[in-house]
Amino acid sequence: VQLQASGGGLVQPGESLRLSCAASGTIPSSAHMAWYRQAPGNQRELVARITPGGTTDYADSVKGRFSISRDHAKKTVYLQMNSLKPEDTAVYRCNAYIGGAAFWGQGTQVTVSS
Repeated sequence: VQLQASGGGLVQPGESLRLSCAASGTIPSSAHMAWYRQAPGNQRELVARITPGGTTDYADSVKGRFSISRDHAKKTVYLQMNSLKPEDTAVYRCNAYIGGAAFWGQGTQVTVSS
């Protein structure tokens, strides 16, 4: 299983970005998917996750602003990020949890700055 994240960039506060995480290989529909982020000097933080059935969960800091979704047919998970703040600046990585094993994609940098 390989995960390829994309969609990061430099935006101003209040703007939006959509991150994508495309999976190659066999991704069972039972996979739990998530987005994590890590800012310099900080620990890795769970941002959002989605179950196979579509149930979602978010970090308190992004509730109401971020939305995670998945397209099973395309084997892709999305993270829609609205009303971005400077404190959202971090490297974002996607994660797949399959059968007790965790798979990680490479990070995509999100920078929010005026």
